[in-house]
Amino acid sequence: MRLPRVSGTVVTALLLAQTCLLLFLVSRQGPWYPAGGKQRVHVLVLSSWRSGSSFVGQLFSQHPDVFYLMEPAWHVWAALSQGSAPALHMAVRDLVRSVFLCDMDVFDAYLPWRRNLSDLFQWAVSRALCSPPACNAFSRGAISSEAVCKPLCARRPFGLAQEACRSYSHVVLKEVRFFNLQVLYPLLNDPALNLRIVHLVRDPRAVLRSREQTAKALARDNGIVLGTNGTWVEADPRLRVVSEVCRSHVRIAEAALHKPPPFLQGRYLLVRFEDLAREPLREIRALYAFTGLSLTPQLESWIHNITHGSGPGARREAFKTTSRDAHNVSQAWRHSLPFSKIRRVQELCAGALQLLGYRPVYSEDEQRDLNLDLVVPRGPSSFRWASPTDEHSKP
Repeated sequence: MRLPRVSGTVVTALLLAQTCLLLFLVSRQGPWYPAGGKQRVHVLVLSSWRSGSSFVGQLFSQHPDVFYLMEPAWHVWAALSQGSAPALHMAVRDLVRSVFLCDMDVFDAYLPWRRNLSDLFQWAVSRALCSPPACNAFSRGAISSEAVCKPLCARRPFGLAQEACRSYSHVVLKEVRFFNLQVLYPLLNDPALNLRIVHLVRDPRAVLRSREQTAKALARDNGIVLGTNGTWVEADPRLRVVSEVCRSHVRIAEAALHKPPPFLQGRYLLVRFEDLAREPLREIRALYAFTGLSLTPQLESWIHNITHGSGPGARREAFKTTSRDAHNVSQAWRHSLPFSKIRRVQELCAGALQLLGYRPVYSEDEQRDLNLDLVVPRGPSSFRWASPTDEHSKP
């Protein structure tokens, strides 16, 4: 599919005008605090497509203290699809900042017709939008269901999203549209925000396998990643998108772990999907502790159920968080991808494999041998800046 071409100058002018407007609007408001009076915690789950980010998003969404939105910047890319990912970085960042501050008027630029909660991308995966004050489908402490929420809450007024957001101690956003960490430095230095970054990564070989199952759904985003000026890209035989995703993870991780700026200390955590799949409760406790949340018995039971299902999940469930065998999901690529593709991914993503702790395979026999562990064990501080409290806890 090919959209009408818009010149780069026009796109740039629109983005600059929009950014100035958004900065003017947010400069007129101070930070909002939840009822308890403590500063709200803001969490950005920073990942890429098909990396387990929907699952991690649900780990936050189902928590009773969290207001969660899945990929609010989807609306930016949908409205400005002739742009490239770097050109849209500022617009994405400005929208994310406004949503963190519970200023949902930011969507006026992308949803001028907005009337209902259902105008938001993937709104029904947010428990907060299915429970009071947004809707009464579930109590705030219950585990929500997208299928139940949709018919009951779809026509609720859009403005209730802002009211609901302001009633929570934590605002968590999951995004796949940032390709470096530096673009987020203004948010990390913003006194109105109390930002933590959870950087979720996954074995690039598993990412490729999952992307191939959802190629049509990713076509527009592929075009923006590749800078095609509005042309959708479904087939990617040279694996250019996977290569760019690998480079972006390396850029982000290196910026955070190798001589990071002081303001990042205690505010960045790198999480591997494979570690979550192997030891879900241990990893989730650490994830919650990093973001100032506690694991409730109800959440613990729910997490056990969704990570101990049968099989890797059906193709139709690709964008849903359903009960699956998490370890099988993480290993599915080893018996479904041809070795020729695996070898090519390993060539393109060699830096990411080494930095993030994934071993390459050198033959089809190694690929199929599930006794051969391809995830390099890590120490407790391998992927994290020590928080200020860690220093005082040392003997």
